[in-house]
Amino acid sequence: MQLKATYILVRLFFLFIGTGSVLSATAGKEIIVDSKGKGDFLTIQAAINSLPEKAEAQRVILVRNGVYTEKIFLDKNFITLKGEDKQKTILTISQSRDIWRCEHPDDWGVATINLQGSDIVLENLSVINSFGFDNPEGQKYKCASDSAGTEKITRRSSHQMALRSFSTTRLKVINCIFRAYGGDTVSPWNTEDGMFYFKDCLMEGGVDFYCPRGWAWAENCTFVAHGNVAAIWHDGSKYKDSKTVLKNCVFTGEDGFKLGRYHRDAQFYLINCSFPENMADTPVYLNPSNPQNVIQWGERVYYYNSHRKGGDYAWHKNNLEKAEGAPRPESITPQWTFAGKWDPVGETAAIAAYQQATDPMAENMLAYQRAVGGWPKAVNEIKVDYTKPLTEAERQAIKADSLHEDATIDNNATAREVRYLVKAYKQTHNSKYLAAAEKGIGYYLKAQYANGGWPQYYPDARLYRSQITYNDNAMINVLNILEDVLEGKNDLEVISSAYHEMVRNAVRKGVSCILATQIKVKGKLTAWCAQYNARTLEPEMARKFELVSLSGNESVGIVSFLMRMKEPSAAIVEAVRSAVDWFNAVRIDGYKYIDVADATMPKGTDRVLVPEPGSTVWARFYEIGTNRPFFSGRDSEKKYDVKEIEYERRTGYAWYGTWPEKLLQKEYPEWLKRNKLK
Repeated sequence: MQLKATYILVRLFFLFIGTGSVLSATAGKEIIVDSKGKGDFLTIQAAINSLPEKAEAQRVILVRNGVYTEKIFLDKNFITLKGEDKQKTILTISQSRDIWRCEHPDDWGVATINLQGSDIVLENLSVINSFGFDNPEGQKYKCASDSAGTEKITRRSSHQMALRSFSTTRLKVINCIFRAYGGDTVSPWNTEDGMFYFKDCLMEGGVDFYCPRGWAWAENCTFVAHGNVAAIWHDGSKYKDSKTVLKNCVFTGEDGFKLGRYHRDAQFYLINCSFPENMADTPVYLNPSNPQNVIQWGERVYYYNSHRKGGDYAWHKNNLEKAEGAPRPESITPQWTFAGKWDPVGETAAIAAYQQATDPMAENMLAYQRAVGGWPKAVNEIKVDYTKPLTEAERQAIKADSLHEDATIDNNATAREVRYLVKAYKQTHNSKYLAAAEKGIGYYLKAQYANGGWPQYYPDARLYRSQITYNDNAMINVLNILEDVLEGKNDLEVISSAYHEMVRNAVRKGVSCILATQIKVKGKLTAWCAQYNARTLEPEMARKFELVSLSGNESVGIVSFLMRMKEPSAAIVEAVRSAVDWFNAVRIDGYKYIDVADATMPKGTDRVLVPEPGSTVWARFYEIGTNRPFFSGRDSEKKYDVKEIEYERRTGYAWYGTWPEKLLQKEYPEWLKRNKLK
């Protein structure tokens, strides 16, 4: 694909950002994790383990919807874990930190996600530590490492970490859910150089459940508090500039929960935050300790425009003027928070530019896509050429015709666009291309008949357009795309799994239609006609030269598709075997179909069947009942010798071919072996 200069420039931009950026470059194919086995890996950890130790470019792991009951150990740099849907892509364990530390010398493994690597992105994930939800209060457990004895008692409110980082810096978390019942749910810890960015997240837990150490930013986040000790916490004791900023955040929780506390030097900024009526009238406080920690930089808790439902408490009035440098609220940004060392928002803007990189052919496909979701094969009887540049006026005129009812599956239309667009999406990350491809999948689902067949055109039902159409592999092209979606093959793994159940039903109905339309002669299954009546499922004539027949071409694609079915039913096995028997019965050995020079013909050539020892051909159409090859011109008269039809039709149509050859020699034997059939 030829990409526009903007895309190339953005890629070069990423390459030169360097290791100080989460997105220093793109890095090859995205890895797919699917718990149902339709990706590259079944588990997230296996996907992480597959990556090289070192990298200077972001590696993206796409996690399909599902429940992944596994601990994540991420000690490599430049990795993105991106879920499909934060409500449905769930990472979960049940682990009390107290119990873990009875059996292990440190915290590595205490959380659902354990981080050592830097330049990490988490997106669209639910990350859960369910210990406090799963276990009753007061259970005893053995703890050999406890100096006071060998047994301890669990607390539902104990430390239960969903995320725990160690030496990580530049962690970006977007649109995620973190849930635990107990404390320290979200623990990004690194007082030396930890920089942590959270946006559009929900965090739930008990005491200190959001407790960053170092520099942290949280924007548009919701905090759900259990218990009444404290919701947020900060450790900024290493450097005076360390801070935690919460902007446009919403708090909620159990009656009497306290906003926050600190044990060591800390610095809080709460900007445009909302507090509930049931929050305790308790300022962010220094927690007593024995001996008491020395707070060298004093109390540093700052508010701006943060209000409580039911009336404000005095302690969260505006006081930014007391902060060092008296920052204006509009100057408090992620870049300010991280002292200019990291600009996660700027990176996001760069990603957006990268995602809007364009592909010229894909852009033309967007213009031609009809409102119903499919594409035409021709406009005003001129074949659509996506390589032809469009002026803006032409593009707008084409878009204005989107309600035209000429969307079709004929001549590979809609199939070629869907396949190209998913490739373009993977190359450019332009979300418009994926959306258009998914709209094309939606077109297939809308166009399918209840009996499982597909018309050649939809919604145009004139003439032969409404017929169930195998001709030129129209319906089989559709089914192969849908099966690729389910199997995650040929770039179609990017189609949302929200389509999977509908696609699975469509494939099931399509297979039923195929089995119902296989023609039986004298009690024996044979092959298929190229088109059928949509209501009666009887074979029908289409164009004047496409008479009712058994097809030596289209039947090959049908059989190849049936052989894709895993654990084929007895009906599928019978259909395949019968069709193969028919192909062998109607083969024409010792001939080939070629163009020959003939000065008496209009174009100086003719197309003829000639003897050729060792060659085999099949006719395009066979007469039902006799298996006799036949041919037809535009007069719709059946002829039994191709030389008897007019020159234009004789040389303008594939009357003979070798279509079943690969099927018989390679694919069918492999299918028998794969399914342990004889």
